[in-house]
Amino acid sequence: MSKNLLDNISNPIDLRKLNPKQLPLLAKELREFIIDIVATKEGHLGASLGVVELTIALHYLFDTPNDLLIWDVGHQAYGHKILTGRKNKFHTNRQFGGIAGFPSRKESIFDTFGVGHSSTSISAALGMAIASNLKGKTKKHHIAVIGDASIASGMAFEALNHAGVTKANLLIILNDNAIGIDPSVGALKEYLTKVKNNKRLAAQNNIIKALNFDYSGPIDGHDLPKLLSELERLKSIEGPKFLHIITTKGKGLQKAEEDQVTYHAPGKFDKISGEREKKEKNIYTKYQDVFGKTIVELADKNENIVGITPAMLTGSSLKFLMEKYPERTFDVGIAEQHAVTLAAGLATQGMIPFCNIYSTFLQRAYDQVIHDVALQNLPVVFCLDRAGLVGEDGATHHGVFDLAYLRCIPNLIVFAPRNEIELRNMLFTAQKGLNQPIAIRYPRGIGNIIDWQKPFAEIEIGKGICLKKGTKVALLSVGTIANNVSEALNLIDNTSLFSHYDMRFVKPLDKKLLHTVFKKHQTIITVEDGTIKGGFGSAILEFASEHNYQNKINLLGITDEFIEHGAISKLQHKIGLDSKSLANQFKFYS
Repeated sequence: MSKNLLDNISNPIDLRKLNPKQLPLLAKELREFIIDIVATKEGHLGASLGVVELTIALHYLFDTPNDLLIWDVGHQAYGHKILTGRKNKFHTNRQFGGIAGFPSRKESIFDTFGVGHSSTSISAALGMAIASNLKGKTKKHHIAVIGDASIASGMAFEALNHAGVTKANLLIILNDNAIGIDPSVGALKEYLTKVKNNKRLAAQNNIIKALNFDYSGPIDGHDLPKLLSELERLKSIEGPKFLHIITTKGKGLQKAEEDQVTYHAPGKFDKISGEREKKEKNIYTKYQDVFGKTIVELADKNENIVGITPAMLTGSSLKFLMEKYPERTFDVGIAEQHAVTLAAGLATQGMIPFCNIYSTFLQRAYDQVIHDVALQNLPVVFCLDRAGLVGEDGATHHGVFDLAYLRCIPNLIVFAPRNEIELRNMLFTAQKGLNQPIAIRYPRGIGNIIDWQKPFAEIEIGKGICLKKGTKVALLSVGTIANNVSEALNLIDNTSLFSHYDMRFVKPLDKKLLHTVFKKHQTIITVEDGTIKGGFGSAILEFASEHNYQNKINLLGITDEFIEHGAISKLQHKIGLDSKSLANQFKFYS
């Protein structure tokens, strides 16, 4: 028998054999285990450290997986994974072929709902609870753990509004640490701060109570005896219940407590001191920083420019605009739908809104893009960070659908820059007076040009460019995947057969250039880092059909499946988009 409690725990049944007095020691060991692994393997750190006691208490008192536990977003679920059969695999977290960084239904029966985007937990748990009632399983418990940033989202409010008029056996636990990835914002955050400091307000003038929930708290989320006592009490109460706990993100690692934004996902660090591993300074610039620094330059000369982001101030690098022009920068919290329509409202009054939303998160505001922006032809500039494959965050975060879901929308320009200079120049072009909306999508990570801060130049809307002339095969690409195409051509002996065109615009297509391409080449190959179904290649097929071209056309891109997590280089190799795989495919046509 190991002297460490955690060594003897493979599942919650083992956990429930412990004496309650042993649980604080287990919490210490669990924190150390998470820190040990994440220090060398990387991942999300602060959120999981903050809910160690809560994780233990929930699995100790509730009959998981028979009782259903949902973690909103899932950044905080590392302890949950370790206690539910994945301790020995945890070192593979977020790695290619390893366990996922977020709860996943296909990974474990304890992961009752797949997550990754915020604010879904209450709706899902309510659906489960209603199903249990309909099946006569009224004693079954359904628990949603949601953070103070996530609960401010419209979807969470919609679920609260519904749950309050049901008899669902639902327990919502608000993990209140005043931060999501960046600090929480908004009136609800200010209200929760007041509740923390005023027990009378919590007991009497309470928003949650007004929605017919049995409200308790706020209590210290790191006090295991108090947590156990309150959760035990709540188990016996029927109907919707709400427990408000106060936690510290990064609890147990001083550096993570002091710098909660950085230590949300700190990279590699020293597990004792918490000091982050120093990386050699990269000579290239992240695309997000190209955006962030460029918009400040533009805002210096154009007072109508404003920036909007739904809780991604640091990730999008709108923090640079916030630092210089705080009155013209809006972090609206986890509220993508509001962000888009807010931008539309600003545009009606002559402002130039740059609405920066990660590609995968804009999916959450699709109706607003169509109904509130495109239908009214309002010149909103959508800046879609994290387009294409994003790596270890996996299927919930890969921005591979944007080209397909955006190009079917009337009035909307869709542009993908090949490099940092093109991104910079399109940002400049977009604020020069476009009379329609535009979506500019660009990847996560660094570019490949050192001196990208060159004088601005306008880009002609809908204009593609020829990067290389050949005789037989035309390679058409959009976005930074063009670099892989160019590298692939360097691996081919007879490159004179190949032309390479950067189309740049998925909408409008450069039809004049395409007519030339189809007339001069026997074979057309499209390459994109988005889904093939409905994407850029589909647009080329539609063009060929419309004009009765009979050329052979082959589409390369993301196949019709959800792509797992892993390093981008490994994912590209798996689906045939790395330079070597592309070269091998191109050779068949030479």
